[in-house]
Amino acid sequence: MTHPLDVALKVAWSFLGKPYIWGGDDPSGFDCSGFVIEILRSVGLLPREGDWTAAGLKATFPAVIEPRAGCLVFWANAAGHVTHAEFCLTDELSIGAAGGGSATLTEADAWKQNAYIKVRPFGTRAGIAGFVNPFSV
Repeated sequence: MTHPLDVALKVAWSFLGKPYIWGGDDPSGFDCSGFVIEILRSVGLLPREGDWTAAGLKATFPAVIEPRAGCLVFWANAAGHVTHAEFCLTDELSIGAAGGGSATLTEADAWKQNAYIKVRPFGTRAGIAGFVNPFSV
């Protein structure tokens, strides 16, 4: 039997390069929480209804100190509000819909803004607000 984390990792990788679209929640374009929601729903870890914003996702699952594959990593703005979420591929790399914002409404906008699903090391980026592990529930 395939472990849910293995499925989630395959789903995450399958969307690499797709555009960031504000409010997007399907393969035509994702925003950060829409992308994480797609991954978690693919393995049955999210009910249909809930607060699935970045802040809502952070509040839903158990916090962890040491990230690993399957964890979610969050960033906060200067006021401390959680504003961004990505899915950890390893203890150093995450994949997420990044580079866009509320003005990124079309695929053309996304390409102009270099906004797409990408892999990056998270430890070198400022503003990390913590990690949770949806697979430990």
